[in-house]
Amino acid sequence: MAFPLRFLNPAGLYDPAPNGYSHVATVDRPIRLVYIAGQGGEDVHGLLSEDFATQVHQALDNLETALAAADARVGDVAKLTVLVVDHSEARLALIGEALKGRWGGRPTPACTLIPVPRLALDGMLFEIDATAALPV
Repeated sequence: MAFPLRFLNPAGLYDPAPNGYSHVATVDRPIRLVYIAGQGGEDVHGLLSEDFATQVHQALDNLETALAAADARVGDVAKLTVLVVDHSEARLALIGEALKGRWGGRPTPACTLIPVPRLALDGMLFEIDATAALPV
């Protein structure tokens, strides 16, 4: 059976690859959906680095751990939502590089970035959630 997940970047839209995402993700059935709650940059002990880049990389580690618990991997992710405190072009570039690094040569998922004034924990600067689609 063909994998149910396809990514599209239609002509007429700008190239999102430098920012680490695709414009469209399609999922064909039958599938199993996996929803991953927002993962922040806290380590296994609940500690947060003050450094934005460190939080991004830890949050992506946490995302991969959560996906693995559901027998999924980053290549199965159809959609991401990213929340960023004090969003800037520099932070966008860092996030884009981190996402491209995690996905390697695989197509990157559809993604929405939302600048926010604050997240759940004091000092939390980055949060990412995911929806993955796997064959049944």
